[in-house]
Amino acid sequence: MSAPTQTRPSPELLPHAATRPARHVPALWLALLATPVAASANSPVLILPDMAGSLGVRTATATWLVTVFAWAMAVGTPLMAALLRRRGLGSTLKLSAALIVTGTAVLAAAPWLPLAMAGRAAQAAGGAGLVTAAMSLAGSVRRMGVITAGFGTFGAVGPLLGSAIAGTASWRMSLAVGALALLALPAVVRRADLSAPRRGTPFDGRGAALLVLMATALVLIPRYPLPTVAAALAMAVPLALHIRAHPTGFVPASLLRTRAFVLCAALACTLATSYFTLLFTVPQLLGERTGWSAATIGTGQLAALLTGSALSMALAAASARMTRRRVLTILLTVGAIAPLTAALTPWAPLLLLVATLAVLATSAGQATLMVYATKGTPDAQRPTAIGLFNLCYQLGGAFGPAIAAVVALGGQSS
Repeated sequence: MSAPTQTRPSPELLPHAATRPARHVPALWLALLATPVAASANSPVLILPDMAGSLGVRTATATWLVTVFAWAMAVGTPLMAALLRRRGLGSTLKLSAALIVTGTAVLAAAPWLPLAMAGRAAQAAGGAGLVTAAMSLAGSVRRMGVITAGFGTFGAVGPLLGSAIAGTASWRMSLAVGALALLALPAVVRRADLSAPRRGTPFDGRGAALLVLMATALVLIPRYPLPTVAAALAMAVPLALHIRAHPTGFVPASLLRTRAFVLCAALACTLATSYFTLLFTVPQLLGERTGWSAATIGTGQLAALLTGSALSMALAAASARMTRRRVLTILLTVGAIAPLTAALTPWAPLLLLVATLAVLATSAGQATLMVYATKGTPDAQRPTAIGLFNLCYQLGGAFGPAIAAVVALGGQSS
């Protein structure tokens, strides 16, 4: 998601007016702040059996470490956006860093799966805060594009990096790569305005709690369809009533009435679900159909994902000169070809093209669809719109691994 020329930081993308454009943080520091979480999310792709064996559980059960990470990213994103809006950048960065450090320490020593899941959840919540902070400081379409392209690149490196670290050290070290984001904190703190914004409306705690419960139920649908669908529907009723009674609360009613926001958020969730499902199933399918080693599969997937990330940056740059209809047509076409090819191709190496197409659609989609989704929202609601849009994207990150567990790992979940 980039533009032909650099533009001045737009206050529309910033959560409070105190940000100083003259001293904005260089885009590469923002990318380092935000994108290691993508490598952390994807690092378990090739080492799930090792993780399962160490914790004494089945491989499908170990995917809970992936699901809980995606869940915490999903629910943590709008919560961190609310913290950023109310308490400012300084508090958000401190809490995020503390969560990452604590979660990494817990994960390093956890002998049981539930404790390891708690550590992964803390890592993900901290990562969500850093991503929210980085996007709030982006200030322009081009700088936001650097961040979203970085997600694809780090996500591409994640599986092979995780496998390499697990082979030389341990799988626990491979899940700590998200801590690399902390290297960007000194540069961000020096250049950004850390002052707290002026107090606004009271925090809508009930609305936030209902949204978290709703998101939790949605995340678990691929694993436990019937009870969680019922739970999601049960949560939808009080959430809808709360939004109607508090139209300017945690989930603004006017945002849900905005057709562009709803459609773009839904499409982002769909593309992300397809991508994360394929990210975990393609290595499994290659292993079954080719007999390649894990290193060969990881290298091939890395090349495919890096190619897709580069193409997504090119598409995002070109989208500034294209109509919205044309961009959406490309995203829908590429997004549909990827899973169809995975399901129908008789030639196993073609599955690497599937990975390329999936990351192309998802990375370019996240960049362009966020702009489309938030463009028409009032300035005061722009941070909330970004947070809720990212919630929908992260839900795809939770759905995908769970679907992969059902499709490629036999659906064992206990």
